[in-house]
Amino acid sequence: MAYYQNIFTEVQVRSTIPELGVPVDVDRRWGKPFHSYLFGLFGNAQVGPIYIGYLGALSAVCFLIAFEIVGLNMLASVNWDPVQFVRQLPWLALEPPRPQYGLKILPPLQEGGWWLIAGFFLTASILLWWVRLYRRARALGLGTHVPWAFASAIWLYLVLGFIRPILMGSWSEAVPFGIFPHLDWTAAFSLRYGNLFYNPFHMLSIVFLYGSTLLFAMHGATILAVSRFGGEREIDQIVDRGTATERAALFWRWTMGFNATMESIHRWAWWFAVLTTLTGGIGILLTGTVVDNWYLWAVKHGVAPSYPQVYAPIVDPLTAPGVVP
Repeated sequence: MAYYQNIFTEVQVRSTIPELGVPVDVDRRWGKPFHSYLFGLFGNAQVGPIYIGYLGALSAVCFLIAFEIVGLNMLASVNWDPVQFVRQLPWLALEPPRPQYGLKILPPLQEGGWWLIAGFFLTASILLWWVRLYRRARALGLGTHVPWAFASAIWLYLVLGFIRPILMGSWSEAVPFGIFPHLDWTAAFSLRYGNLFYNPFHMLSIVFLYGSTLLFAMHGATILAVSRFGGEREIDQIVDRGTATERAALFWRWTMGFNATMESIHRWAWWFAVLTTLTGGIGILLTGTVVDNWYLWAVKHGVAPSYPQVYAPIVDPLTAPGVVP
């Protein structure tokens, strides 16, 4: 039975005639299909043909412009030294404008202007890709579950870099581009507003995040476990339950007393994943606009205990005399 205990795809389906999917009125896909052994280890071995379209092309161009702006600014910050660029890449950043520029449309390029330009093109790329997803789903007669799930992630992205900074009156409230710098921003953001862990929407977001990993792992493991009985053909199993579905259901009834169906488990996973970024965005949006200190909010509403004042009161460094924000 060790044959089935493999995370890779065991059987690679190849044919002399490529799989082109359902017939369409006008096929604008391009590229001669070929098979890749490496891709076949993780999924379908066939690569192509691919549909780009004007929306896909525009999205790719906008993304490349944003990528180049961020990358070249990071390279310039290490004096155009490629060795240092590679060594320090996790710590390099393209920062948003300083607080004194507020919501100025285009501050000096070296003081946040490049960040705004990169953000514009990155946002355009993401939104164009969303429209592409939606149009492709409708063209193929699919439900629009994928674009709406993507929209939930876009909501969080827009809250962090666009909606909340506008409500706060300054681009400086936005997140920098960079690996560790954006993590540093998150830590500072949490400290500045009294510990984000007390934010109820952050709590919900974490619940849905962990719940998503659990649901996807449970579902993926179940389907792999019954794949020897054809469990990977889930659509067939939904409309005509076979031994794979029966065994999977029996397993979960035995172990948990309850089981989802071959169809409902995907709704569970979809909602958990979508609600992760949806509730996360709400929590970020309320921070600084409605609630200034989440710990004090939690104490007031009985979520957190009020700790005794042992040391001298902690003063916000930004409110100290002589400090210019």
